[in-house]
Amino acid sequence: MTAIRFATASDADAIASIYRPYVEGTRVSFEEQAPDAAEVAARMQSPLHPWLVVEEDGRVLGYASSSPYHRRPAYRWTVETSIYLAAAAQGRGIGRQLLSTLVELLTHQNYVTAIAAIALPNPVSIALHSRLGFVAAGTYRGVGFKLHEWTDVSLWQRDLAPRTAEPREPRPPAMIDFPRRD
Repeated sequence: MTAIRFATASDADAIASIYRPYVEGTRVSFEEQAPDAAEVAARMQSPLHPWLVVEEDGRVLGYASSSPYHRRPAYRWTVETSIYLAAAAQGRGIGRQLLSTLVELLTHQNYVTAIAAIALPNPVSIALHSRLGFVAAGTYRGVGFKLHEWTDVSLWQRDLAPRTAEPREPRPPAMIDFPRRD
């Protein structure tokens, strides 16, 4: 049975292990050096941007997180989402469950827009985001150079709430009644 919960510092090693192959062997992530557990734990410290893990039989199989889309204040209602799964979790619907839970949480936090930046080609990620209501918003051409290739990045956008003249400020995930998901 799988469960989705907030990530804690004790998950940092498992998260780093899941992320490492994406950094070291693919262009899915534009990082060139995989972060260690200490760096992952430091990244998880944002008071407004949640990190979730999915676990099965006590083993972390994947994680999803949000981060600021841009640092300027007018962007604060927009977040960038990320999701990474261990090889053993792929193709089982776990990614859909995990990203769907993150989107639900971000909605409760008062975010208005979620953005996914997908390095191309990545048909699996595009299919996942499309199934969850993200729509293509544009493509940056050749913006990343990794593993001897220039890579395009496709932006996918999902509206989480209506755009109003007085949006409510984003709330920390700790303020959201967010039970463990089984």
